[in-house]
Amino acid sequence: MRTGWRAAGPALTGVMTLLIGAVTLTGCTSAAGAGADDRVAPAATVTALTTGFARLQAGLDGSAGLAIAPVGGRSVLRLGDWTTGAAWSTIKVPLAVAALRNRPGEERDDAEAAITVSDNDAAERLWLSLGDAGQAANAVQSVLREGGDETTVVQQYPFGETSWALTDQVRFAAHLPCLPQAGPVVGLMDSIDPGQSWGLGGLPRVSFKGGWGPDDRTGAYLARQFGLVPTLTGTVAVAVAAQPKSGSFDDAVTMLNQMTALLEKYVSDLYGGLCRS
Repeated sequence: MRTGWRAAGPALTGVMTLLIGAVTLTGCTSAAGAGADDRVAPAATVTALTTGFARLQAGLDGSAGLAIAPVGGRSVLRLGDWTTGAAWSTIKVPLAVAALRNRPGEERDDAEAAITVSDNDAAERLWLSLGDAGQAANAVQSVLREGGDETTVVQQYPFGETSWALTDQVRFAAHLPCLPQAGPVVGLMDSIDPGQSWGLGGLPRVSFKGGWGPDDRTGAYLARQFGLVPTLTGTVAVAVAAQPKSGSFDDAVTMLNQMTALLEKYVSDLYGGLCRS
């Protein structure tokens, strides 16, 4: 496994451009629990969040992205100019789901280590438990497809460098709690090590997983997270990513902290969703 799956701390500021889009979730196996038209939030909240993100982004020196979707729903709100990049340790979530389905009793300890402390050796063992590289990649990719991500292609090795778009990731996150046998993995996402609980980890009662690593060519760090955030009406899936021009991991963490602080102001107004058979 590569360096890029490690943990750390905070610091930053800067400048960028804003891109906002609404996308549609397809192949959903459960219905949203709130918002008759399945929007992410009331129009006034979307406007306020979009405006707030634009102001925040004007002070950031790098690329940032935020995506939100109700669990079990179809709508996705995406903000920011960061769209895709290496999955890093966030890929350990579908990997753990695939491995626990394959050998539920035998892989529990490694799944716990891979998710809660982002242990790379444990993740490697989970990967190897799925067969050869092609079989493992197919197993993890099948979990993504089942979770509504129709485009991501899982790299055979190093699998952490699989490119995972922000909208595809939040799409998957919105389906994750509804997937068969995914409950144990979501439960592990409730218990992330405090040393890795920056960004989304600062939200109350959040289930999340982060990933971070340096670009092979430039050495500049990308840090990203996705998670499940409770609201007054259910749960929303959130994905965030930050890539500072400084290339510093600490600066990336600070950007994630700033985006999370903005998001927290509007969480109570977001339309959460629920899983239904």
